[in-house]
Amino acid sequence: MTEPPRIAGVVLAAGRSERMGPANKLLAEIGGEAIVRRAARAVVEAGVAPVVVVTGYEAERVEAALAGLPVRFARNPRYREGLASSLGVGLAAAREAAPALAGVVIALGDMPWVKAAHIEALIARFGAGVGCSICVPVFRGRWGNPVLWAARFVPRMEALEGDEGARALLREHPTEVCEVEVADAGVLRDVDTAAELEEARGG
Repeated sequence: MTEPPRIAGVVLAAGRSERMGPANKLLAEIGGEAIVRRAARAVVEAGVAPVVVVTGYEAERVEAALAGLPVRFARNPRYREGLASSLGVGLAAAREAAPALAGVVIALGDMPWVKAAHIEALIARFGAGVGCSICVPVFRGRWGNPVLWAARFVPRMEALEGDEGARALLREHPTEVCEVEVADAGVLRDVDTAAELEEARGG
């Protein structure tokens, strides 16, 4: 019997969330659970391992919000420099924990409506599809997050700088992208402002 591909997860949760004002949006609760915990829990429940959560701003508080989840923490002292530095820290930690990775799911800590089922669909397509080196969730024609990347893209992602995320690589490798249709808009929704948070709490 063929072993399933070894997939790691990296959850980016180091940012300052400046558009939220003085509050740390990752610690705000929806349905009685912190946004960052909902996001990380989806990755864990999808069977991905190891799951690395990158922290930076208010690292202790963010890590405390994830207490009890089977995740590893990687702190990024350079989180103010932008998303790319956190991505690099998380990928390095994932490689160290599991050197023989086939791929890695890059998830965002401010997307509380991502479900384990979304990630499971990406993994199924990755494992079954020849040429599916990058699996992107799609809802009604729009690309969302998280994204599953073949391990060979990790060095390129670690070389990104500033506030540039891995999305730039999607444009560089269009023929290797596999779109995975999902049933709801959870892969598109994040929380950036206090108004969005209140709307989210209303359903």
